[in-house]
Amino acid sequence: MAKIQRSDIPRPLFEHLLLRVRDRDIDAAAIQSLAAWLDTNPEVPTGSWFKRFPAMIVCGDGALIKTFLTPAQAPFGDEL
Repeated sequence: MAKIQRSDIPRPLFEHLLLRVRDRDIDAAAIQSLAAWLDTNPEVPTGSWFKRFPAMIVCGDGALIKTFLTPAQAPFGDEL
């Protein structure tokens, strides 16, 4: 199991995440929910995973969050 990397995110990945927030109309309340979850220092699998929130799905691979999906989109990996 791994902990989510919260600093030193590769710049291209960070820009991708910001673009997904904008393109998929993810609101501040959803980001606050993500932040509250991250504050619990969750463990995630070393492979692909996803976590459902009411307004979005967070997808990651190991320690890195890779993208944000809308609830209507299909994630892959292990559900947390």
